[in-house]
Amino acid sequence: MPRLMAEPAHFLARFIDHTLLRPEATREAYERLFAEAAEANFASVCVPPIWVGLAAERLRGTSVAAGTVVGFPLGYVEPHVRIEESRRAMAAGAAELDTVLNLSWLKGGEDARVLEDLTAWVAAARAERSDIVLKVILETCLLTDDEKQRGAELAVAAGANFVKTSTGFSSGGATVADVELLSRVVRGRAKVKASGGIRDLATARAMIAAGAERLGTSSGRAILAAAVAS
Repeated sequence: MPRLMAEPAHFLARFIDHTLLRPEATREAYERLFAEAAEANFASVCVPPIWVGLAAERLRGTSVAAGTVVGFPLGYVEPHVRIEESRRAMAAGAAELDTVLNLSWLKGGEDARVLEDLTAWVAAARAERSDIVLKVILETCLLTDDEKQRGAELAVAAGANFVKTSTGFSSGGATVADVELLSRVVRGRAKVKASGGIRDLATARAMIAAGAERLGTSSGRAILAAAVAS
């Protein structure tokens, strides 16, 4: 926490994936998002696949990565669809991909199918772009602790860079307890992204203290403003 207090805005900005995934959001809203991300020097933007090409164009020459979602928000796409969607996103300029694992298979104990799906996805993505950052969304609000742990282990075994708590489209978002659990499971092998319900500085700091190394939020500007004022 001392480092958070010593350099709040600069430190926090590099944790934030500036996110806009509302289905009704227009080009104007995305143009504003990209300008905000570049100004604040956020880690990335996270936008729908139809806007990732514009994100890559607008953010070219900055340190902000263009990110998008795959198999979102339910995760039960066929494995070949997950791969093809990812290829198209990378061709458009995506540098980071967030995908939802197949919750039906995970909850049904079909771990081998989950692993096969995710492993093929990681391999296909890295064959297209070796430096692609890959995040697997667990949707923790729908899982037991055992399922969270199994899901995280499968994501790590597949080669993902991050495990992510939530889509923000289900019945709950990130919790400190879930971030702590996932951080323990993947420590030293992958990172944790907390997402869903992170709307203020106190919550952002709590998630980072619990072990999150990325924060998916649409409230990034407000969080930074509160950090500067604190």
